[in-house]
Amino acid sequence: MIEGVHIKNLRVVPDERGRLMEVLRSDDSQFSKFGQVYITTAYPGVVKGWHYHKVQTDNFTCISGMTKLVLYDGRKKSKTHKEINEFFIGVHNPLLVTIPPYVFHGFKCISEQESVMINIPTEAYNYSEPDEFRVAPESSDIPYSWERKDG
Repeated sequence: MIEGVHIKNLRVVPDERGRLMEVLRSDDSQFSKFGQVYITTAYPGVVKGWHYHKVQTDNFTCISGMTKLVLYDGRKKSKTHKEINEFFIGVHNPLLVTIPPYVFHGFKCISEQESVMINIPTEAYNYSEPDEFRVAPESSDIPYSWERKDG
């Protein structure tokens, strides 16, 4: 596991009225502070990534469909430098993934329908000076292929 990344298994509580699932609580060990909450989606097969933040910590979960969330540790002083983590999250595997600053991340919708992601970052988006640094999904700087891997 990449240094500083945390995983929380999310518990779905169903009853005859529907379902409830807590995503992030202020008393969770990985909670540091609240910036905002936003939803982002991807259509089947679409990749959104790569990017990283210098200040912000992200807290991602997928609430509809399935997503392959991939992290790459480009931090040269990290114990897990150049490590890659893949997480398959969504309706069949409800997880919260906490991603620290300077860890590249991106995701791909792997379900037959649009995937819906919620992020609870520690910082509010700064429109005039965004804390977001992008690298193309096919960049050779990150040794990862977004192609489907069978087997």
